[in-house]
Amino acid sequence: MYKERVVIKVGTNVMTNRDNRIVRPVLRKLVKQIAELYERDIICILVSSGSVIAGKEVLGKSKIKDKTQRRQVYSAIGQPRMMRLYYDIFHEYGMKCAQVLPTKRDFSPGVHRQNMINCCEGLLDEGVIPIANEDDAVSVTMSMFSDNDELASLIAQLINADKLIILTDIDGLYTGHPEAANSNLIQHVNPKENLDKYIKDSNKGEAEGRGGMGSKLDYAQQAAANNIPTYIVNGNSKNVIIDIIDGKPVGTKVSL
Repeated sequence: MYKERVVIKVGTNVMTNRDNRIVRPVLRKLVKQIAELYERDIICILVSSGSVIAGKEVLGKSKIKDKTQRRQVYSAIGQPRMMRLYYDIFHEYGMKCAQVLPTKRDFSPGVHRQNMINCCEGLLDEGVIPIANEDDAVSVTMSMFSDNDELASLIAQLINADKLIILTDIDGLYTGHPEAANSNLIQHVNPKENLDKYIKDSNKGEAEGRGGMGSKLDYAQQAAANNIPTYIVNGNSKNVIIDIIDGKPVGTKVSL
């Protein structure tokens, strides 16, 4: 048994540069923090985006016209590449990781949900870090999550996590545009609070993540309503995960 279970979600915008390429030092900093937590008897589940953009790096411009099929192809190519990157980095820290590719039906009551629980619990018992990502290669329409923010929230609730940490490319929720001079970081949000006035739409490219701040807050509030404190923080900040565990006031905390 571990002192704590923490679900960490890392978005595409955290792990890529302005040219939409995977930045390996970012993954290394992430794994380094997970390894440090492991030494503190805190086990993590990592929910990682990146397979589509990793596949696009390999394949380049696709001839497939259908957007959904193109995304499936990119993901199928990129997923093993992402796992190879993670496997190599975790290995450097003497740790093991495993791939988990759920679809939405795996969280519906019944045998699929129990299989997900058994898989996650078995990996955690063995000290193996599960790396979850939506199975974009086969998950379409009704079986799709809205994004990996939803997946992270569902996994956190599935395993009764002690914390959910959502890593994004800004410091958290602001009262206005993050770059505006009169905009302030909101440090605490209640699960029942209406946050529509703070949400701005974002335009993203095909290979970029699907979830914006509105999505992050929706699923953060759902997890927090189930007694899982959730943090929306800047994944590019040094040691931000360790800071959260140490109780430092970073990002936006969503909790009761």
